Amino acid sequence: MPVDLKQFSNPAYKPGSKVKRAFWFLFNAFFLRNPYNPFGGIKRGVLRMFGAKIGKGVVIKPAVNIKYPWFLTIGDNSWIGENVWIDNLGKVEIGPNVCISQGALILCGNHDYKKRTFDLIVGDIVLEDGVWIGAQSIVTGNVRCESHAILIAGSVASNDLNSYSIYRGNPAELIRERKMEDSAEKE
Repeated sequence: MPVDLKQFSNPAYKPGSKVKRAFWFLFNAFFLRNPYNPFGGIKRGVLRMFGAKIGKGVVIKPAVNIKYPWFLTIGDNSWIGENVWIDNLGKVEIGPNVCISQGALILCGNHDYKKRTFDLIVGDIVLEDGVWIGAQSIVTGNVRCESHAILIAGSVASNDLNSYSIYRGNPAELIRERKMEDSAEKE
């Protein structure tokens, strides 16, 4: 049997009222996705107004796209780079001191290719303290990036990343341990 997309239906998936989503669409376009809005304080305020939990010192660069802020938590001192897309059909928890670099995609949704109706699959994502998601990388649903894991630029994480480990490729594979030095020790 072939796929029949006209049969696609998501009756169980309820991300919020149509009015709420419509208002968010407008605010997202004007305040977050707008590449000419460099004002992080306004972005953080708008996200909080729509239910996001945003910590202190969070940096949000221009042209960021967030699907549903009411499913988003960002810890203190985290950075969200230019053109990052947080397609959070499910919950996305970003811990403190996380860096999501330019053009990265945090992707909670997928489809069940085994079903003719191409049903929606949603999985939450957790990026723990000190994680670095490299530029143009993708993190898919049901993935946990443990403390201080790194996903190198252009890589795809479709499985959990272990703490203090560096991953590269598609699918991302462990390449080495992340060793950290204290800046004060070098002097």
